[in-house]
Amino acid sequence: MKIIIINGPNLNLLGKREPTVYGSETFEDYFNDLKSKFPAIDLSYYQSNIEGELIDKIHEVGFSFDGIILNAAAYTHTSVGLGDAVKSIETPVVEVHISNVYQREPFRHNSYIAANAKGIIVGFGLKGYELALNSF
Repeated sequence: MKIIIINGPNLNLLGKREPTVYGSETFEDYFNDLKSKFPAIDLSYYQSNIEGELIDKIHEVGFSFDGIILNAAAYTHTSVGLGDAVKSIETPVVEVHISNVYQREPFRHNSYIAANAKGIIVGFGLKGYELALNSF
């Protein structure tokens, strides 16, 4: 099984950025732990702060991978293009958010991805990625 985690803007700063919201662990360290927990999964990771690069990656893997775990971060709430990219592919997508977006600013309550996602996991910290992996 081939699954990719795609993270959007500012998630490259995990471990440094707002540790009270996002924790103090880097995503790279967490990703290595995930690979150890799920050795039977061919797990890869991609991160970009650039909307078009995220769309390109979704197009690239959206017909050949078994699953995508997508944390589009702020683009979740602003990018019709990312929502359209998820709608246009065959690979199932699970939307993940580290924080509970529904406890945050009202603009974060809208997702352009959710309508075409297999499911949504919010508010469980980095554990949300593991929950998403278990859904495939």
